[in-house]
Amino acid sequence: MPLSGFAKAELLKAMRERLELATLGDLLRHYPRRYVQRGELTNLRGLRAGEEVTVQAEIKSVKTRPMRNRRGNILEVVVTDGSGELKLTFFNQQWRANQLQQGMRGLFAGKIDSYRGTMQLSHPHFVLFGDYAGTDADSIIEEFAGALMPIYPSTAKAATWSIARVVRHVLDALGEVPDPIPAPVRERRGLLGLREAFEAVHRPESFADVEAARKRFRYEEAFVLQTELARRRSAARELAARPRVAGEGGLLAAFEARLPFALTDGQRAVGEEIAADLARDHPMQRLLQGEVGSGKTVCALRAMLTVVDAGGQAALLAPTEVLAQQHFRSITALLGPLAERGFIGGAEDGTRVALLTGGQGTAARRKALLEVASGEAGLVVGTHALLEDKVQFADLGLVVVDEQHRFGVEQRAALTGKAGGVPPHVLVMTATPIPRTVAMTVFGDLEVSTLSELPSGRAPIQTNVVPLAEKPDWIDHVWRRVRQEVDAGRQVYVVCPRIGDDGEDGDGRARGSGGAGEDTDTSDLPADVEADGSREMTAVVALAAELAGGPLAGLRVDQLHGRQASDAKDAVMRRFAAGEIDVLVATTVIEVGVDVPNASTMVVMDADWFGVSQLHQLRGRVGRGGHPGLCLLVTGAAEGTPARVRMDAVASTTDGFELSRIDLEHRREGDVLGADQSGRRSSLRMLAVIRDEKVIAQARTDAAEVVAADPGLRGEPALAVAVAALYDDDRADYLEKT
Repeated sequence: MPLSGFAKAELLKAMRERLELATLGDLLRHYPRRYVQRGELTNLRGLRAGEEVTVQAEIKSVKTRPMRNRRGNILEVVVTDGSGELKLTFFNQQWRANQLQQGMRGLFAGKIDSYRGTMQLSHPHFVLFGDYAGTDADSIIEEFAGALMPIYPSTAKAATWSIARVVRHVLDALGEVPDPIPAPVRERRGLLGLREAFEAVHRPESFADVEAARKRFRYEEAFVLQTELARRRSAARELAARPRVAGEGGLLAAFEARLPFALTDGQRAVGEEIAADLARDHPMQRLLQGEVGSGKTVCALRAMLTVVDAGGQAALLAPTEVLAQQHFRSITALLGPLAERGFIGGAEDGTRVALLTGGQGTAARRKALLEVASGEAGLVVGTHALLEDKVQFADLGLVVVDEQHRFGVEQRAALTGKAGGVPPHVLVMTATPIPRTVAMTVFGDLEVSTLSELPSGRAPIQTNVVPLAEKPDWIDHVWRRVRQEVDAGRQVYVVCPRIGDDGEDGDGRARGSGGAGEDTDTSDLPADVEADGSREMTAVVALAAELAGGPLAGLRVDQLHGRQASDAKDAVMRRFAAGEIDVLVATTVIEVGVDVPNASTMVVMDADWFGVSQLHQLRGRVGRGGHPGLCLLVTGAAEGTPARVRMDAVASTTDGFELSRIDLEHRREGDVLGADQSGRRSSLRMLAVIRDEKVIAQARTDAAEVVAADPGLRGEPALAVAVAALYDDDRADYLEKT
């Protein structure tokens, strides 16, 4: 229902255009950001330039002075909370001196700016207590009669008290409202009804009212989302997938017999979970998460061989050419003759492994396409190139997505759509869940398997921050340590955020050559990176030349980045793996999957340009051969800045799951039911994924019961409407494809 009739047209226009408040529902869900208690002054020391604020303060002084360079005068009013001060300035409004008098208290609203080091509000809106002259309030005493005054997100043309007035009019006219939470659920969880909750959140008598309302709205958000997720899980169980069961004495058994190491207990347990999923007649949707180096790839390969054993094909989608080539080499090496069916010396009960990347030559690409289409290749490894229309599978039974946060929904949907109308099983893997992944996991959209133990032979990794802002000469110590590692027979990675030499895209970040996005990842870049965009990032090309001719002269220094041809990248990685390169200067193409046991040290230049997940992934490249690992995070970020806090967090723990929680708390969870993975916006208003895990778990249980009893929600029309509201155009498409 529109808001017309509840306020003047000018105010309604400002609310609609600036705050996206067009209906009664929009307004009632526009919750106060905080509350001020009458007489309790705002702490003015915490204000920041650029913020839209509403403060409660006392007028300390009022004076008028002439302008220096033109005619007119300035009225300067200083307000205080007893310790801090804030200046209010009015140009050519000397008459306001009669309204604003020393000792008066009130609310003052506007955008903070800084002038000569002093925080101020220019031409603020205000409401005074005890003297209402000059305001346009029609009944200000009634509006603020309660002990708590709501402070709403507001704009210059829609002040908080103006919004409060409209809310009051709406509440006065509001009758009973349909409640999306069924009465039995409300009673079980001790929740307010919807009408009662609106009153408590907008016109509270006490902070107990506020908390009761927030409890209800937090639960409602979780419950509506969980209802939709429960319906999706129910619908997925109705889809007909082909069960895939490995035969006794088949390819999987032959592979396990030739493994050069014993599977961990965790790998065996995860294997049983995946095998049970693959044996069902509805599609598997499982997330496999585990620490860097915990053996996720072996678990995925066992699942892929299970499908091949059952007569199907399995595809592994990797985010970069380097990682795809690494997977291809490691899989063929692990399988040995089992990957060479049809060749001399190959096992007749084996299969073939095909590689498809954007940088392949024409002949190799044509050969791979034929093997995939004919079914000769049971295992297919590739990058975004797998998504192209010309790639056709004979019988795609399993899709494995490595580092799933590097792929969008559209890309995953494109690959699963190649299964010929029968949904394939899907396994997604990640070493450090990015915020949105954590959110989706907590909300219960995926079944989850976790590898928590590391295989034997993995050495601990020490991470140190190198703070160049305070200690610029420490960079010399970094290169001396690198030389020491090489002298001891080890190898070193040096990671840079850009390529250089015209090898970056418009924002200066490294760009890949093997297809859009194959060798770069911006999904994990933190929001505060952009605020420091004036500082030039270190480039691979320039740094490699500088090191080879300077502090690392005499060492074998080479470079690896996305602008190199596919064959050149592969050749560099082969030489580094063979020990023919001492120091490899690279972009994040080495972020995941690259396995060189002799690499003991990593230096990350401009580490503040990378997100928590990327840094954890990067350092996982060292310490893989029994030698203790060392990761040095070189940063120019000043102490106390968000970027530096992020660096310190990475250095403080090697627990990837703990880091994912830190990352989530820092960046929020993104739009849980939307395609945005950056963490910069959230469809949630009251609910916070980490803080409210218990609430989400309760809502999941309740929603599952409701959906099981009434899948179509015919008996819960208010809940059905709330669920349907999730489906704007973008989310409907997203939900269908996930």
